[in-house]
Amino acid sequence: MSYPLVRECIAPGVYFSAITDKKFKHNRMSVNLIAKLDRQKVTGRAVVPFILRQGSKNCPDFTQLNKRLCDLYGASLGAGVDKFGEYQIIALGMIGVDSRFTLQGEDMVRACAGLLAEILLEPNITDGKFDKKNTELEKQNLLDTIQAEINDKRTYALIRCRDVMCQGEGCAIKKYGYKEDAEKITPESAAAAYEELIRTARIEIMFEGCGDPSAAKEIFREKFAGMRREPVEVSPNCAHNQQGPVKQETERMEVKQGKLVMGFRTGTATPDEEVPATRLMAALFGGTPNSKLFLNVREKLSLCYYCSASYNSMKGIMLVQSGVEVKNMERAKEEILRQLDEVKQGNFDESEVEAAKMSLCNSYRTLSDSLGGLENWYLSQTFASHSQQPEEAAAQINAVTRQEIIDAANRVTLDTVYCLVGNGEDAQ
Repeated sequence: MSYPLVRECIAPGVYFSAITDKKFKHNRMSVNLIAKLDRQKVTGRAVVPFILRQGSKNCPDFTQLNKRLCDLYGASLGAGVDKFGEYQIIALGMIGVDSRFTLQGEDMVRACAGLLAEILLEPNITDGKFDKKNTELEKQNLLDTIQAEINDKRTYALIRCRDVMCQGEGCAIKKYGYKEDAEKITPESAAAAYEELIRTARIEIMFEGCGDPSAAKEIFREKFAGMRREPVEVSPNCAHNQQGPVKQETERMEVKQGKLVMGFRTGTATPDEEVPATRLMAALFGGTPNSKLFLNVREKLSLCYYCSASYNSMKGIMLVQSGVEVKNMERAKEEILRQLDEVKQGNFDESEVEAAKMSLCNSYRTLSDSLGGLENWYLSQTFASHSQQPEEAAAQINAVTRQEIIDAANRVTLDTVYCLVGNGEDAQ
């Protein structure tokens, strides 16, 4: 099914996008504040959406806000922080049932959009500061989130490899920020971060669902009308080439299973024309259960517990992650590189290509199964030179030739090798 994006500029640096699909019974609206990742500002910004979620001028505490949500047939309010390439995304979102399913025919689109706009643009700020209790609560939650990163060693190793690999680049900055900065957050500093975001961020308002988005668009257009804005320019991401010798880092912790993460530069990033071929190459190499890495490094040679590759088109990097016994790390690394060489030399058959194509195309087809999936896809498209529908992306994947896969593989270079091992162990 086709889901064309209708995107319109409704104020300086403020865009309203809508995707309509009548199969849903709910509507999802989100406001995404997009700002360049900044080491000095990232932590202060990260706490903002969670404080906003606690209430507004008209609903200064969460109890009153929750009552209003209940009155809207149990609408849900969410907040989040994400990272696309070198940009931080500060998000507020709301999901509500469509007007067709209300008891009295209430205009739910208008009601939910009005409340979401109120929470965003009429926050509970007095004398230049947020409520102290709410700030302290969300400050502690942010600290817990930052400190919890180390608990999942698989994710931690992946992040650490990317940090080492992209040192000095925006994408190495953590999306939630840093413990030492979170500890310094005050009601005044959080309010200042909010004001700066509202003034300078590019704002993408997304609407997905079965309802008519017109009322929501007009509400946000009115709210932003006349507002003093100095929005940042959001430029396409660019791929960095590998510089100097391969970076090596080994870290020791109390772990039973070692982690090996290898970072590669692909030389290709959105909006380059070679992105589909690079995406397919990464899937064939290590992105599916039929991939080179899974069938050979994990299954045939039993060198690791898991082994997979993921391609970040926003930054043009590919990360291969694996869980490995320390004694097998060097062999696993050598075999991973050997399998990449196999792809570079064209040592794969048509069935492998078709399996990779089917896997990617199926992931595009399932985007329409949820409002969140549609939102994530189309929000990412706002970073490209033109918006693309999922079926268009699938058609591009199906059109990739064998030689284009080989060419994409030959642009790949090893940049970083990160090993997480137990105390007293050495990667060998």
